[in-house]
Amino acid sequence: MERRDFLKLGMTGAFGMMLSASDLLWRVEQAKADEKHPAPTQSLSPDAALQKLMEGNQRFVQHQPQYPDQSALRLQEVAQAQHPFATILSCADSRVPAEIVFDQGIGDIFDIRIAGNIATHEAIGSIEYAVVLLGSPLLMVMGHERCGAVTAAVQNESLPGDISTFVQAIKPALKKVKNKPGDAVENAVAANVQYQIERLKHSKLLNEQVQSGKLKIVGGRYDLDTGKVIIIT
Repeated sequence: MERRDFLKLGMTGAFGMMLSASDLLWRVEQAKADEKHPAPTQSLSPDAALQKLMEGNQRFVQHQPQYPDQSALRLQEVAQAQHPFATILSCADSRVPAEIVFDQGIGDIFDIRIAGNIATHEAIGSIEYAVVLLGSPLLMVMGHERCGAVTAAVQNESLPGDISTFVQAIKPALKKVKNKPGDAVENAVAANVQYQIERLKHSKLLNEQVQSGKLKIVGGRYDLDTGKVIIIT
């Protein structure tokens, strides 16, 4: 190779590196700008919010998480205000963390977690706060496979302390699946989700949001074995 060809090749390589570095810098700055000015939650329709939630679960199931909204910039962005695009009433079970199974980040999900995903007065008040004051367009009540609270309600055994309180809150749901064929606990998990949604619909504030098209209420079931969430109601 002649000297001029070598120098030409070197300059071309250096120029390419400069372009690559410049392109990388641009991409980083663009990402920062996008993170500082994300699409506001209010712009998401209830259906779009549900799609966003389920796409995150699909990433989780496929072991391809993106870990969105977990940067230092996101932390600062939501420090003074929050606008979660989804509100989830789920079980307190340690294996069902909403942000992880839906691959979301800080400020994305308003979590209400309680054994048996039951709609207590306090839970309903928390949901009303998220929907009415924070503008959350989606509400999901999520039960899960082999739920201990639901199992306890099905077995109807004596329990110590206040453990029996959430069992009592689930028992009305069992009437709908009494003598139904199939696994009693699995039937009860789905029935409990539906029953808790019915309780939530007694809320005048939530009903107003549903009627105006600002809120969608759905039920979900989380599979402990696969990590997949399916819509059941």
